[in-house]
Amino acid sequence: MKTYNSIRKTVCKAIPAMLLGVALLFSTGQVASAQLLNDITRRAKNAAETKILMGADRAVHKTLDKAEKSVEKGAKKAVSNTAAKGSKSSAASVPEGRSGGAKARSGGSTWYVSTAGSNKNDGHSPETPLKNVQKALDEASDGDVIMVAEGNYTGTLDQGFIEITKYVSLVGGYNEDFSERDPYSYKTYIQTNPSHVSKNGTKASINLEVTGSRSKVVMIDGFSVDRGEQALYCAPSEDPVAGWPEGCLTGRKLMPGDSPTVAKVGGAAQERQCVTGHVEGHLIIRNCVFANAVYFGIQLMSKGGDWEVYNNVFVANNYSSCRIDSMTRDANECYVDFHHNTVLFSWCRDKMMEDMGYGYEFMSRVDSDVHDNIFGCSNLGAISFAHHDSNKEVDAKRKLNVVDNQFFMNVADMIIPSQSFMWLYVKCDEFEDVDGINESGNVELTDEDFVKKINQPYLKGFANIEKVSSSSYNPNSAANQVRRAFGINQQGTEITRVSMFGNKYPFFEAYDLFGALEGCGAQIL
Repeated sequence: MKTYNSIRKTVCKAIPAMLLGVALLFSTGQVASAQLLNDITRRAKNAAETKILMGADRAVHKTLDKAEKSVEKGAKKAVSNTAAKGSKSSAASVPEGRSGGAKARSGGSTWYVSTAGSNKNDGHSPETPLKNVQKALDEASDGDVIMVAEGNYTGTLDQGFIEITKYVSLVGGYNEDFSERDPYSYKTYIQTNPSHVSKNGTKASINLEVTGSRSKVVMIDGFSVDRGEQALYCAPSEDPVAGWPEGCLTGRKLMPGDSPTVAKVGGAAQERQCVTGHVEGHLIIRNCVFANAVYFGIQLMSKGGDWEVYNNVFVANNYSSCRIDSMTRDANECYVDFHHNTVLFSWCRDKMMEDMGYGYEFMSRVDSDVHDNIFGCSNLGAISFAHHDSNKEVDAKRKLNVVDNQFFMNVADMIIPSQSFMWLYVKCDEFEDVDGINESGNVELTDEDFVKKINQPYLKGFANIEKVSSSSYNPNSAANQVRRAFGINQQGTEITRVSMFGNKYPFFEAYDLFGALEGCGAQIL
C-alpha cells in the first residue's frame, strides 16, 4: 500500500517537470536541433546493433527461413498491397520489424465481407460480399485473404465471437465498396454488448486455433475488439464506492465476485480476452485496437514460429495487454517482434492493485524483441520480467531485447522479482542493471502533444488514484462468540475503496492514438 502510493505520488509530481522539459527543449533553438540530431543518430545506431544481435541469436530459425523462401516463390502480392487504388495503407510505409521472417502474402482466393452483404452471395467480388465474417472464415482455405468493410461484426447468429482455424489473412478497414482502405477511418471491429453475455460463453472475441505448419502465415490486420460494452461497471456516481472520476464514461470495472451495493451498468463481470488461442507458424497482428478486456488484451500460446505484433493500440485491459506463452520444449523456437504499439492503462487483476497490470510480459521460452513502443499508465508494470523457466539452462538461452521504447507514468517501467519474494520496481534509466536483457535507448516520454491525445478525464483520474483500506474487528459480536466457542478463527471485515479501477475507455477515441507520436508507438501508415 505504502509502496504503491509513494510511487504514484512521485510519478504524478514528475509530470509537470516532464512537460516543462519539452517546452525548454524547443525554446533552445540550435542546441535543441543538435541534440535532436544526436538522438536520431543514437536511435539509428541502437536499431542497427539490435538487428545484428538478433540475427546472431537466431541461427536456429534457418530452416524456417528456407521454408519461407519456398513459399514466397509461389505467392502472390503481399496482403498489404491488395488494397484497391486509393488505399492509404501500404507495405512501403509499415514500420520495419526485426523478425526477418513473418511476411504477409496471399497465395489463394480473395473474399469480401460487408455489413450490407448477404450470406447468399458468393463473396468473391466487391459487388457480391458476404455478410458474416465467420461465413468467410469457414469457406476460406489456407492462403486466402478476407477483406472486410467497416462496421461491427459479431459472429454467426450474433454470438459475439469469431474463430480462425486456417492460415488466412483477415484484413479490415475498407470502405463500403472496397475502393479504399484506411483502417483508422473505416473502422472494422467486434464490439459486444450486454445481450452477448449469454451467447458467447467462455469465448474470447477472436479465437485462434491454427496449427500444423511453421512456414504458413495467419494475419489479423485492421480488425479491432472492444469488450467495454459487455463488461460490468459501477454506474457514474458521487458515491465513493463507485470509483468514478468526473468525466469518465463509467465507474470502476467490476471483476468476478465483486458486487458492491451501488447502481451498475453494462453486462457481466466475465473474464474474457480480446484475442486468445494457439498458433504455430507466422502470426501477424497489426493496425488493431484492443480495448476494455476484463482478462488480457492478447493472450496466446505459441507452438513455434516467428510472430510480429505491431502498430496496435492497447487500452484499458486488465491482467496484461499482451501475453504470449510458449508450448515448445526447447528454447528459441518462439520469437515475438513486439514493436510500434501504444499500450496504455494496463490494469491489475483486481481493485487491490497488487498483482498483474502489465503492458507486455516476458514469458519463459519466448524470445522477445520489444522496441519503439509507448508504454503508459500501467497499473503495476509496463514490462513484466517475472517468469523464468525451471530449467536454468533453457532459461539462459532466452533472448530479450528492450530498445528505444518510451515510458509514461507507469507505476514501474519493469517488474522483476527480488530476493525478498516481493517485486522490484525498475525505471527505464535503470534497465542497464537488469540481468538477462539487452537494452538501449529507453526513455521517459516527454511529448506534451501525445499526452493531449489521451482522454483527459481518464488520464486525470489515473494520475490521482487513491486507494483506501479499512478494517474492523469486534470480538464480542454474536458471530465471533459462537466461533470462539467452537474454536474457529475470529472474523472481521476489511473494506478497500479506490477512486478508479479499469473504468471504460472510449473505444473510438483510442483510434486517436495512432500517429500521436511520430516514430514511436502506433503510427498512421
